[in-house]
Amino acid sequence: MWRVKSLDAILATAQKKSLHRSLGLVQLTLLGIGGVIGTGIFVLTAEAAQKAGPGMMISFIIAGAVSAVAALCYAELASMVPVSGSAYTYSYAVLGELVAWLVGWALILEYAVAASAVSVGWSGYIVGLLAHLPDPIIVPPELAAGPYAGGVFNLLAVIVALAVTGLLVIGTRESATINAVLVAVKLVALGAFIWLALPVMSNENFHPFSPLGTGGIIAAAASIFFAYVGFDAVSTAAEETKNPQRNLPIGLMASLGICTLIYLLVAAAAIGSYGAQPVMGADGAALAPGSMEITAACAAFTDQPLVCSREALAHVLRSIGHPMVGNLLGLAAGLALPTVILMMIYGQTRIFFVMSRDGLLPEKLSSIHPRFRTPHVVTWITGVVVAFAAAFLPVGRLADISNSGTLFAFAVVSVAVLVLRKTQPDRHRPFRTPLIWLFAPLSVVGCVTLFAFLPWQAQILFPVWSLIGLAFYFAYGYRHSHVARGHTDVPETEIPGPISK
Repeated sequence: MWRVKSLDAILATAQKKSLHRSLGLVQLTLLGIGGVIGTGIFVLTAEAAQKAGPGMMISFIIAGAVSAVAALCYAELASMVPVSGSAYTYSYAVLGELVAWLVGWALILEYAVAASAVSVGWSGYIVGLLAHLPDPIIVPPELAAGPYAGGVFNLLAVIVALAVTGLLVIGTRESATINAVLVAVKLVALGAFIWLALPVMSNENFHPFSPLGTGGIIAAAASIFFAYVGFDAVSTAAEETKNPQRNLPIGLMASLGICTLIYLLVAAAAIGSYGAQPVMGADGAALAPGSMEITAACAAFTDQPLVCSREALAHVLRSIGHPMVGNLLGLAAGLALPTVILMMIYGQTRIFFVMSRDGLLPEKLSSIHPRFRTPHVVTWITGVVVAFAAAFLPVGRLADISNSGTLFAFAVVSVAVLVLRKTQPDRHRPFRTPLIWLFAPLSVVGCVTLFAFLPWQAQILFPVWSLIGLAFYFAYGYRHSHVARGHTDVPETEIPGPISK
């Protein structure tokens, strides 16, 4: 279980059973922006405000800094090993099969659960948009949210998850084209929000800046870290990228830098124009986001505060005198958030595809649709799981669960790049992480710190999830691994890639 698959074998496998390369730098950067900007800023702004108040500005900076040093580590490995699989593939090559399996299993939390969270966020905006139409359409509360948010079954979240899954089965070239258009819609909507909200900022809304102290700011950073999840999904597209040695590092860092700037501007505009103080309980303590208690407390407000809204940015615009633009922003979120679901499900299916190609999962999962040339079996399995989680869980809980898997994967990648610098110092590195012995340890420390500030439910779930994964590994993957059988390569049969022609 400590066996490794050499980098040379990984590259040979990818060349002989490969996906078609058709994504350029612009497409790759747009995929990164499309994957990053989404529920984190459109929805989780309210979650962060409940934990940190206006101090969530610092939370965005902390989460962005941890993401940046992790991105530098990702960029070096992605340029060296331009194949699908992301952190799973890098771990297999450096730290061994057992660690690789745990990383691949944790990435299910990152991608699949994140897709569920975004589906719930999309549902919130659509429900709000329909309710504010000239002829309002009221979605029954029982079908508008899961049990924790006062409903029974989130029907709209299920619908969008399954619709995006169907799109991915049809083909990712079409998916990438639609993504590029909707990323533009999303950026225009956020630009309009900043333009209208910044001029009416009031300094009073920033006081008290940190009502729950430093611990609240770091706790918000641990949750808002979800807002940056998605840049690493760019690395899962390595095997479908033209000139990956150049385009992957640029695409990773460009998408992250653009998104960080946008986040800070949007957060400042929301806080300054409307306020972002947390809702307190009868005992004077802040109520936990996503809990039954805060749902009940919010129901008692006539003028709903930011932390209670499931469509935070649209709610701010309506409250400061721009109801039509608020509705248009809700429409833009409804159109654009599916791009994030697309990237998350896309990333998850490519992780499963590579694990199946390595024999750790049944090879049926890497089968290709005869007409659409996409990994349709694993795509539908992922989509159904995403829809099920979205039907019943609130967005904040899903985001925290997703973060636990993400932080583990990022920490492992940061360790792997250090190990590889020691064990294979002469291997060609198209992109070398600067100050690696500073940035990689900072990435590990940052990931561990943010994990320590996640809610206890997410902290407990992660080791339980890992134990379940170990059971699966020793029941199937340990014995069926291609490396264990001495098969470090695959037959000379190229599989047409999932990019439709």
